[in-house]
Amino acid sequence: MTDPAPGGGLRALMRSGTSIAIAVGVMNVATYGFTMIAARVLGPRDYGALASLMATLMVFGVFQLGLQATAARRISAEPEHVGQIEHSIMSVTYRGSLALGALLVLASPLVNLVLRLDSLLAAALVGVAAVPMSIMGGQTGILQGERRWWPLASMYVAAGVPRLVVGGAFIWWRPDVTSAMLGVTVAMFAPVALGWLALRHKRETGTSPDHGARTIIWESFHNSQALLAFFALSSADVVLARNVLPDQQAGLYAAGLIMTKAVLFLPQFVVIVAFPSMSSQSERRQAMLRSLGIVLVLGVAATLAAWSLSHLAMIFVGGAEYAEIEPRVWLFAALGTLLAMLQLLVYSVLARRGQRSVYAVWLALAVMVAAGLTTSTVTGLLTVVIAVDTVLLALLLAASMTILRRPAAVVEESVVS
Repeated sequence: MTDPAPGGGLRALMRSGTSIAIAVGVMNVATYGFTMIAARVLGPRDYGALASLMATLMVFGVFQLGLQATAARRISAEPEHVGQIEHSIMSVTYRGSLALGALLVLASPLVNLVLRLDSLLAAALVGVAAVPMSIMGGQTGILQGERRWWPLASMYVAAGVPRLVVGGAFIWWRPDVTSAMLGVTVAMFAPVALGWLALRHKRETGTSPDHGARTIIWESFHNSQALLAFFALSSADVVLARNVLPDQQAGLYAAGLIMTKAVLFLPQFVVIVAFPSMSSQSERRQAMLRSLGIVLVLGVAATLAAWSLSHLAMIFVGGAEYAEIEPRVWLFAALGTLLAMLQLLVYSVLARRGQRSVYAVWLALAVMVAAGLTTSTVTGLLTVVIAVDTVLLALLLAASMTILRRPAAVVEESVVS
């Protein structure tokens, strides 16, 4: 296991995250390359259906991210128990991923109905894809906690490039929603194979009753429901669009969200590298503020680029077929900036093991759904989403700053903390 990267400075944060930043950049470019191919080849109607499937998969991907956060936090806090933690994490991971996959396959008729897919197989593939996606969560969490940046980086690259190559090939072979989803599913096994190679050597270390399967399941459940709130909030609008807008307009909205997701995942490396520091009582306030500043700068730069180079941005969104949303493409980039900052704040809550902060996110989701159901245009839905996310960001930031000013001890959080 490599030594933790030195903390306490912007330069240290950026240096330790270089390989992760490059890998996440490659993953994002490859992922959005696949998305661009899908948007162009499938057209607005079928692409809207694929986008809703991917959004559904992302929501259930919170189990993956909950496992990753649990493993990374525990190993960072107690590296002397890394062997026990790794064994317990992977045991929970394998059992949980199979259970989740089976549940989603059984629920595929409901998914097919809610998303209006007309393809039961495409809906069932969400369950199949959830298995390798969840296994990757346990693997990446262990590597993140150990600060093994290069193996972790290789997994992120493998999460994107095979999707572009394999998924793109499936779409060209048969341009429909089912083929696209099948390509995505097959590609998801690539990073799992690399993770297995990186973790194949077992470690013998100390043991503790705090790292048994039951405690890991409980913490993973808490982390997963917190991340579920965030990802449901960030993905609900594409499902709303499928239900309140005509198919063509829903496809346009889904295409605009390509820009949103690009900006959301642009600073992903900041969250990955900063999370161990945010788990430390002595570093968490500085780490949060430093990381939030980096995310804001990157998001503002991306939004200004989308505004000033909107014609160029449309090439990446989907081309001339989606030209109707060009005047609003910068708004989709601004939405991505808001979501990236919200994501960092949610991870800050997980790092300090906060219990109540997530209530505000669930409330924001309920408000967004209720208000979104009253809209009937792309602009109306986008306005509702941006307004709700802005208010939530202000509330969480104010609450976090209040909490992190308190002494470094067990903190009793406020209701919106």
